[in-house]
Amino acid sequence: MKRYRQTIDEILGQLSAVDTGWRDAHAEDVIKLLEKLPKKKIYARKDLIILLQPGNPSTDNQSKQNFEAGLTMVRLFLDLSKDEFTAELRDRLGKGHGITRARAEPEKYYGALEDMGILARMAEEVNRPVIWSDLLIERLKGGRGSAIKGQRRGRNLEDFVEHLVTKVFGEDSYDARCQFVGETGTSTEKADFAIPSKNDPSILIEVKAYGATGSKQTDVLGDISRIVNEKRNDTYFLLVTDGITWRERTSDLGKLIALQNRGKIARIYTQSMAEKLETDLRQIKKECGL
Repeated sequence: MKRYRQTIDEILGQLSAVDTGWRDAHAEDVIKLLEKLPKKKIYARKDLIILLQPGNPSTDNQSKQNFEAGLTMVRLFLDLSKDEFTAELRDRLGKGHGITRARAEPEKYYGALEDMGILARMAEEVNRPVIWSDLLIERLKGGRGSAIKGQRRGRNLEDFVEHLVTKVFGEDSYDARCQFVGETGTSTEKADFAIPSKNDPSILIEVKAYGATGSKQTDVLGDISRIVNEKRNDTYFLLVTDGITWRERTSDLGKLIALQNRGKIARIYTQSMAEKLETDLRQIKKECGL
């Protein structure tokens, strides 16, 4: 093959849209269930059982396919992502929340779904009058809306931390969402809070809400590692994170815990640890003479 030296302009000039469809086999199964769901004023547990069709092991492949399609419908009614739904169901059931658990403990399984409000949501959505604007709103929600939801989740957690930082250090005693100067004094790295300043921080705080835009687990680990590698060894580094869907990514959370155990992160906090975070910030303030 002849050797070429390509340019970015050449490639940009050749770009075109990649056509794709969104319906796979699972989506088709879900749509079939949607079309078959009877319209009722009130739904009962028997309707939920028919929807999920757990079947028995003798028809295992088809039963699993039906069950997963039904479970996706349940998530759609509840307006929860897969991770959010799994985490909430696990809160109620503990370990095991698939078809095997539904077959083994149907009373407990369907009871958990009912506690999440599925029957009422089914009745509400099925009987909701649909107009053309509803369809466009749902499209907006599925695209831009999901991104905004993630951004707000992340910003809400940042606001939670900033309130405590301001309470302990004062309004003009930190830099937020900045590039702090690293150990060499010549390079920088991003951090959510640098105290007392980004030019010579004694304390760095990074805030990561699970599911926030740009905060996938691999991104979280990468961001944390870059801060660890850039900061001075005598700089306190605190991590604040939250979101029950971390429970579905325990291996990645374990990597953060390992960094904390090695002293690379002073401590990891969640919103429920607000009092501990404030106490530690006050102690560090005293130690650093801030």
